[in-house]
Amino acid sequence: MSTASYLSDRINNLSESATLKMTKLGRELAAKGINVISLSVGEPDFNTPDNVKEAAKKALDENYTRYSPVPGYPDLRQAIVKKLKEENGLDYDISQIVVSTGAKQSLSNVLLTLVNPGDEVIIPTPYWVSYSEMVTLAEGKSVFIDTDIDSNFKITPAQLEAAITPKSKVFMFSSPCNPTGSVYSKEELAALVEVFEKHPHIFIISDEIYEHINFVDRHESIAQFPSVKDRVIVVNGFSKAFAMTGWRLGYIAANKEIAAANDKMQGQTTSGTCSISQRAGIAAYEQGLDSVLKMKEAFARRRQLVYDLLNDIPGVKTNLPDGAFYFFPEISSFFGKHDPDGKVIENSADLALYLLNYGHVATVGGDSFGNNNYIRLSYAASDESLIEALKRIKEALANLN
Repeated sequence: MSTASYLSDRINNLSESATLKMTKLGRELAAKGINVISLSVGEPDFNTPDNVKEAAKKALDENYTRYSPVPGYPDLRQAIVKKLKEENGLDYDISQIVVSTGAKQSLSNVLLTLVNPGDEVIIPTPYWVSYSEMVTLAEGKSVFIDTDIDSNFKITPAQLEAAITPKSKVFMFSSPCNPTGSVYSKEELAALVEVFEKHPHIFIISDEIYEHINFVDRHESIAQFPSVKDRVIVVNGFSKAFAMTGWRLGYIAANKEIAAANDKMQGQTTSGTCSISQRAGIAAYEQGLDSVLKMKEAFARRRQLVYDLLNDIPGVKTNLPDGAFYFFPEISSFFGKHDPDGKVIENSADLALYLLNYGHVATVGGDSFGNNNYIRLSYAASDESLIEALKRIKEALANLN
């Protein structure tokens, strides 16, 4: 009996995370003694702030080691309510907040509580690799709106209108965006809201996990518009802004019915997230944004560094991202070329593997993000590592013929 024959269709239809796959392949090469520079993972290369770590130690000493409430400790949820009010101008109460084991679980919970088999979920491309797979898991159908580098990877109201059908249930996007770094302005969001106002059956999942890594203006949430706020599910967390990726702490803010449904869903899967992480989360929101701003300054410097280096590589086309810590350059000019062993580079996945095996730089092919003509590079690495990585990429691409 083959493995696929007894595993569920649900898991057989699910793809492996491309970002995690490339990270794993990079680690395997590194384990062989090869110096691999990883630009594949979406993780700040900073340490969690000291006061947050101290709060976790204190929580252990105070014996916060038992099951927590499924939607999170009330004082953490209150801290989130305060943050949303003070930083985003959004009014919620704690009954509308559900804390989870990371924004990734929050996204999955929301889709599983909203989507019925056959419901359509509209997703602008490029998108974070897990979006469409989560839709598959919820037995929905992903409907993609394509964008490209010339539009800074942002959709227009006309594109949104054209994608909507009677089966549309959810619109799902991120701003700042992973993988492109694109950021929607208040005016651009307002134009999309005008479309949503005509289609009251559509809910909006707004992934705002990168909100503080924004180089153009203050973060704008689509939940600020009263006409759609009750249909918006804000997804956020602590991983990017506070360098707390391993703490697994995220949350949603939504109307009370959706929040209650997510509480119910989570109660039958993971229950409440790690008690220690939650106490640390309170400290993160109480400390203010000083550490966040210092990290943002470093990312701004690296953004310019990588932009200049990418523009120095013949055949690569890039824009200057407005947020997050990624570049999504266009690399289709290398398709059809041969590597030194004679293998043809047919797509972005081939190019990413070539850069890993020959240049020893881990990137991620754009096909996994819904746009095959691109690759994603994270610049969450030291200046020295970025300079060396882009040098290797330039040399490897020059060796294609």
